[in-house]
Amino acid sequence: MSPAARLAVPDPRDRLIVALDLPSLRAAEDVVSRLGDTVSFYKIGYELGFAGGLGFARELIGEGKKVFIDFKLHDIGNTVAKGVASVAHMGASFLTVHAYPQTMRAAMEGKGASPLRILAVTVLTSYDEADLSEAGYAAGVDATVRRRVEQARETGIDGIVCAPTDAAMVREVLGPKRAIVTPGVRPTGAAAGDQKRIATPGDAIRAGADHLVVGRPIVGAPDPAAAARAVQAEIAAALA
Repeated sequence: MSPAARLAVPDPRDRLIVALDLPSLRAAEDVVSRLGDTVSFYKIGYELGFAGGLGFARELIGEGKKVFIDFKLHDIGNTVAKGVASVAHMGASFLTVHAYPQTMRAAMEGKGASPLRILAVTVLTSYDEADLSEAGYAAGVDATVRRRVEQARETGIDGIVCAPTDAAMVREVLGPKRAIVTPGVRPTGAAAGDQKRIATPGDAIRAGADHLVVGRPIVGAPDPAAAARAVQAEIAAALA
């Protein structure tokens, strides 16, 4: 099955999610203004979220943009379900939770009939075998990711967040119809930064990813719109 056939997301612009990992609303507003119509999908995580980013998310949604709330929820079921319901009322497109069965079930309950898609986070892209071992996981990255994807599939989760290096295996386990979103994507020639399991946009798409999250290589570029278009060109080439 070709990458384009997995999900009906024909426009490379809709496959790129720009991470607004920025310290202030002013910085985020500046980046969004400079990107203009080049980008249609944004991710808001802890850094911006705790600096007024949830209000900004509502503004973006009101302007017709899509928003991914990346808070990686994990708590008792009742708390998760109510938190997810609040995000669903905002009109966000994606929300992350950690891939623990109770958490995933609560999140799916909390979203109700809304179009919000719940994405389960398997193993963070900044973790390698040594990091998992230090945290007490003896199974290793591949086995841990596989098990969590299997559990996510059983809960009916809407999609998975995983490293691009795991995307092919995740697609095999998850099947063709649910979303795979990959952070840890670095355009050709970009620095890895603090990510350990990375891939280029083209490689991530060919491996099975549907949406790519890119932050620093775009928001930190002298011309963010040009950097975003370059990523979209790599996506388009992989889909051709």
